[in-house]
Amino acid sequence: MSDRLKIERVEGMFACNQNTSGSAHVIVCGNEKGGSGKTTTSMHVAVALLKKGFKVATIDLDSRQNSLTRYTENRRRWSELNGLNLELSSHFRFDGSTLDSTMEAQMQDFSAFLRAIAEIENDHDFIVVDTPGSDGYLMRLAHSMADTLLTPMNDSFVDFDILGKVDALDMEVVDVSHYAKMVRNARRKRRDADDGLLDWIVVRNRLASLSSNNERNVHKCLHELSMRLGFRVADGISERVIFRQYFPKGLTALDDFELLTGEQKPNASHLSAREEIENLISVLRLPINNNARKMAQARQVWMEKSYAAVDMPDIFAD
Repeated sequence: MSDRLKIERVEGMFACNQNTSGSAHVIVCGNEKGGSGKTTTSMHVAVALLKKGFKVATIDLDSRQNSLTRYTENRRRWSELNGLNLELSSHFRFDGSTLDSTMEAQMQDFSAFLRAIAEIENDHDFIVVDTPGSDGYLMRLAHSMADTLLTPMNDSFVDFDILGKVDALDMEVVDVSHYAKMVRNARRKRRDADDGLLDWIVVRNRLASLSSNNERNVHKCLHELSMRLGFRVADGISERVIFRQYFPKGLTALDDFELLTGEQKPNASHLSAREEIENLISVLRLPINNNARKMAQARQVWMEKSYAAVDMPDIFAD
């Protein structure tokens, strides 16, 4: 058996073990373009779940930037220095293989990733994975084992280009881009392995406070592409300086306002930032309560029926 077939076979076995009773719900934050807000989104989702009392593990696959790792370390350090009891995830940093052989490197990366997931999936409720801003084996692997995929993008056609190509004259989507094809392939692999449903949400970050013609065109194209690719669209994080200010202390918009501002009374910007995150969490429809679990089950049933052959009346028989 070739190394490639070995990888694909083990990946299939691994996928079949996902979503069994007691295993964690995997949230992957992915985008092939840097600067879209993946780390900020990942951290806020993780902290939101921690504050709801869930056990959360975070995995940083971006071995070059390690932004989520530094964010988490900043949070731990600030908590210790100030005698605080900040919610902390079980964090894992993943360094990719340095082997020269591509196939051997992929085998090593897969084995290490498999061990990391196996160690934490049965002891945690959620696993939040932050991926690098470039295509690669680990990024594709993470996408294929996601239960919820978040794709943050800035509200511009520069970022939209990772999803689809747009005709400049009529602003119509004319083709699907590489990243979207990769996600579609990951969905197919997941369904072939265990009939699992990958819920894909495109998160619009850095929204302008005032609507513009460009924003309306982006929204129109996203809606058109969502019907073709089957993703949902959610509003994410606006362009706020305070989100960048949180990073050195490892804080988030969901932490106590007194920690964020030094005062008990928050300003309008902090209130708006918290509202944005809370709205995003609600739109994700994660299995955090009975209603959400029922909705997730309903989506699974719908997906199963949507793939089933349609029964045609006898009049259409050959």
